[in-house]
Amino acid sequence: MSLLDTRSRAPTALRRRTRSGARWPWMLLPALLFFAAFWLLPFARLMRVGLSPDRTTQQSGYWTAIGQPQYLQSLLNTLLLSLAVTLLTLLIAAVVGCFLARQRFAGRGTLLALLTFPLAFPGVVVGFLVVMLAGRQGLLAQLSISLFHERWTLAYSLSGLFIGYLYFSLPRAIITLVAASEKLDRSLEEAARSLGASQWRITWDVIVPGLKPALLSSGAICFATSMGAFGTAFTLGTSLNVLPLTIYGEFTNYANFATAAALSVVMGAVAWLGLMLARALAHGAGEKA
Repeated sequence: MSLLDTRSRAPTALRRRTRSGARWPWMLLPALLFFAAFWLLPFARLMRVGLSPDRTTQQSGYWTAIGQPQYLQSLLNTLLLSLAVTLLTLLIAAVVGCFLARQRFAGRGTLLALLTFPLAFPGVVVGFLVVMLAGRQGLLAQLSISLFHERWTLAYSLSGLFIGYLYFSLPRAIITLVAASEKLDRSLEEAARSLGASQWRITWDVIVPGLKPALLSSGAICFATSMGAFGTAFTLGTSLNVLPLTIYGEFTNYANFATAAALSVVMGAVAWLGLMLARALAHGAGEKA
């Protein structure tokens, strides 16, 4: 191709890129309309309803949500439960993910499939499995009666809800961390080992930083999911003092729409802050790398 041909084709290519750049905002229009119709407008309406007076206190729903002890306790229980589930999920998933990424053995694919099979279960099924494990007629109750002549039950408490949320969150985290572990540069570990670093130092200084983006993203999703999970909690009992059930009770039992809307906005704000914090930490880790 001659220099003249190259120069003659350059304006044509430039015009094509210009037309393509002018078209791409219109390609976003369906997504923007969907976002506005199914999230932005309903959420704006929800925030407005939260400004209405509470049926009991005659105060704003937001003021009631942050001023009444029972609602604050529900928020605190949900927050602490979500944090505990997130931390234990990441710990277990990181160990399992690293092991499965580094080891090749017969049945590895089957084991990974079994570990991720609960992804197909909705929250109601997870709650039912917890009842089968730690309910009044569950496996734990039968064993405790046989061994200690006492019936142990965990299913209908925050402990049972913790087990259910953990069971629900682990498969998602394991999938992410197996993929992230397979992409780690093993030569960095060999270099650290050749310099005399212990396995603990290698884990903390090489493996954990390499997995940090995956850990943060998995943790953010786990935290947000645990904050708003309803099916598992509802299956284990509506008396549990967690925010999704509190919102459900205010909405269905008392028709207290203002407080239910305000609590929904507060729960969404807390989950959003968790997601933004994880994103900021991941961005900071990327810049350091």
